[in-house]
Amino acid sequence: MLRFIGMATRNPAQEDHQARSDFVRELVQRSGVHDAVPAAYSTKPPRTIVQFWDDLEQLPGDVRECIESWKKLGDQGFEVLLFDNDSVRDFIARRLGPRYESAYVKCYHPAMRSDYFRLCYILIEGGCYLDADDVYHGSAIEHLFNDGRLRIQPLCYDISTNQMVPPSVFTELGANASTWIFYFNNNPLIAVNGHPIVKRALAKATEALERPTAGELPEIQSTTGPGNLTKSIFDLATEQGEIERALLVLCDWEDIAINKWSLSYRHDARNWRLSNQREYQG
Repeated sequence: MLRFIGMATRNPAQEDHQARSDFVRELVQRSGVHDAVPAAYSTKPPRTIVQFWDDLEQLPGDVRECIESWKKLGDQGFEVLLFDNDSVRDFIARRLGPRYESAYVKCYHPAMRSDYFRLCYILIEGGCYLDADDVYHGSAIEHLFNDGRLRIQPLCYDISTNQMVPPSVFTELGANASTWIFYFNNNPLIAVNGHPIVKRALAKATEALERPTAGELPEIQSTTGPGNLTKSIFDLATEQGEIERALLVLCDWEDIAINKWSLSYRHDARNWRLSNQREYQG
């Protein structure tokens, strides 16, 4: 997660973290201002739901239940796909080539592979990527595929309580606290293929994975996860001055699905929070 340091002790890098948080807060709290769809994003993404679990032969039963909650969409004209490590590596090798396959191999944890794969898949094919531990409520989702803008979920973390701030609180205009960190989740990730934000996020993740390290594994969230996506959006906005028309903030995603926390794998090394910057043994 993004780290917040008090004003008196910030260095330039920490100032950059706060600038990104402020940028996301302002973007989230004025979401919906630009409702018109730009012509560049008039193409609809395919009605495809994509998920990943590293080793399907060892898919936990409780995670399987989460994944299967989305299968009912198959009766509504959606294609529901589930990838594992081997099929992901094959997809990346065939569609993006050896450079990206090598970067994927450097992802040392399943969560990191999931982060990297979703960028690869959505850039090439478009559609909707979902985490395997999201549970579908059954609400209609057709409206999420009406145009090719990037649809992403905002998050807010309170470092004083070590808890997430509810969307009903942090999305209110003017809501803020000095201990809140605003950022974008990379789940769900819905867009038309070739979307510039996804392209930037994949490029930055690939460059970071290729960068030589001094014996220390890269931090997962900032390298391939939500931190990387948030920075990519911020950097594009800084360079181009206008980014809102390329994305749509999903402030009500929890009406459609919720991330299930009471899962067995969260108590061992399969949970990236317990394995961040550590060699994953499987």
